[in-house]
Amino acid sequence: MSKYTILFEDESILVVDKPSGLLTVATPKKEKHTLSSLLHAYPAHRLDRETSGVILFGKTKKAQQLLMDGFRKHTVKKRYIAFVHGRLPQRSSVIDKKVQDNPYEPPKQALTKYKVLEYRDGFSVVEVIPLTGRTNQIRIHFKQIGHPLVGERRFAFAKDFAIKFRRVALHASDIEFTHPINGQRIHFHSELPDDMQEFLRKDN
Repeated sequence: MSKYTILFEDESILVVDKPSGLLTVATPKKEKHTLSSLLHAYPAHRLDRETSGVILFGKTKKAQQLLMDGFRKHTVKKRYIAFVHGRLPQRSSVIDKKVQDNPYEPPKQALTKYKVLEYRDGFSVVEVIPLTGRTNQIRIHFKQIGHPLVGERRFAFAKDFAIKFRRVALHASDIEFTHPINGQRIHFHSELPDDMQEFLRKDN
């Protein structure tokens, strides 16, 4: 398993570059090896096990709450890079559709802004900015418009697509937020991980 990297740390927060394959927090199966347990810190949001990239933690409960308030007030800006199947018909758009990750909860309105960075053979490289914070909204939204993420196995059938990838091709590349203690606006970036870079090289 790849090692996580600490991008920034002070007395109240941690900004971490999470590798694919590592859970943010334990599921009901009570996994011991999670990013939260390794850091002894409190996540302000979550990334899927398969998703790589920048994630925020509070080192205290108070810092965690203040960071989470930022997400609720939409003052945290996140940017992702995704590979999606096919050629998106519009170079940029906003997906405005209800999503339902949990079948026991009602669908919730969600907004995802995207811009095509480049078209490749059979897939598109896309910059994605979620304007709402629903669980799995990026994965669900692209499935809803007929262009699921490369490597998607939960919301689409991988066998239906010729292009294969070992995980969901989604990377949290950038985050911008207000520091919960000193009030400064700060930004962090995570480079595209090796597996996604290698995938792009193979397509050339």
